[in-house]
Amino acid sequence: MSKRQTILVTGGCGFIGSNFVKMLLADEPDVTVVNYDALTYAGNLENLAAEADNPRHKFVHGDIRDKAAIRKAFDDHKVDGIINFAAESHVDRSITGPEIFVETNVTGTLLLLQAAVDRGVTKFMQVSTDEVYGSLGAEGKFREDTPLSPNSPYSASKTAADHLVHAYHHTFGLPTVITRCSNNYGPYQFPEKMIPLMFNNARNDNPLPVYGDGLNVRDWIHVGDHAAAVWRVFCDGTAGEVYNVGGDSEMTNIAVVKLILDYLNKPDSLISYVKDRPGHDLRYAIDHGKIQRELGWEPTVTFEDGIRQTLDWYSQNDAWLENITSGAYEQYYEKMYE
Repeated sequence: MSKRQTILVTGGCGFIGSNFVKMLLADEPDVTVVNYDALTYAGNLENLAAEADNPRHKFVHGDIRDKAAIRKAFDDHKVDGIINFAAESHVDRSITGPEIFVETNVTGTLLLLQAAVDRGVTKFMQVSTDEVYGSLGAEGKFREDTPLSPNSPYSASKTAADHLVHAYHHTFGLPTVITRCSNNYGPYQFPEKMIPLMFNNARNDNPLPVYGDGLNVRDWIHVGDHAAAVWRVFCDGTAGEVYNVGGDSEMTNIAVVKLILDYLNKPDSLISYVKDRPGHDLRYAIDHGKIQRELGWEPTVTFEDGIRQTLDWYSQNDAWLENITSGAYEQYYEKMYE
């Protein structure tokens, strides 16, 4: 990309956001990243320790629910475009405490959209989820024209945000694009999510809690492939359009758990089947033909290669995992910005 531009990346210290920021700083020398993150439990500035001194990485500690802080970030850095990763994203947490999901995922997105209109931003990108489509049976895949049918407070809040993004394009002419992606895995994922959670429990010989019979199916995509898709859509996607992003890697939850046990040479007896989650969707699968046809993107990392790379990374980064699980990562911001 030859044009110099400044991109506001919200949630850039989270799992997917930090991997995206790393990719952008490494591959796009004409892009400056304004990394706007509230540093909640899932946002870890330590993920970007190697980028701390990069002059094209500007960290702003802020919440997307804070209207004044958002507008200050826009004015201080003269933002050209927005990529919104910021979200409360864990389904289990949305069941026990749905209010914060509406506040962050819906109201926060609304405030970003309004700031984008007021400041004349050239593109607004919403990073969404395949969960907005609901649940599939044994066959079929989600397409961009699949009716939205969310089944959890999390997916309902993301659906509402997607509708707002569409409305701001239609009503105010804001150039928007939306991506809906399948389950991500890779380095720096907070260990409430399945793969790092199971890895951490297994290495410590703790029980591995598996919902129901473990036969729920998810389509897995490596976070690096997702990051590349996000940038492709941001740069070349048609305003007003939605693009599905998938990894062509459908796996049952129990199959993934057993892969992790095999990697660590741990026994299946560590598996502990627990009561199923309320409203647990049976199967997700993504048809990503549109982004492949129109923008030339397709996944490059097979699940077989990606899961081994991911588990190798967690094995080689004990200190990061220990800091996360102990809560010590929360002190990193204070150390860096005391």
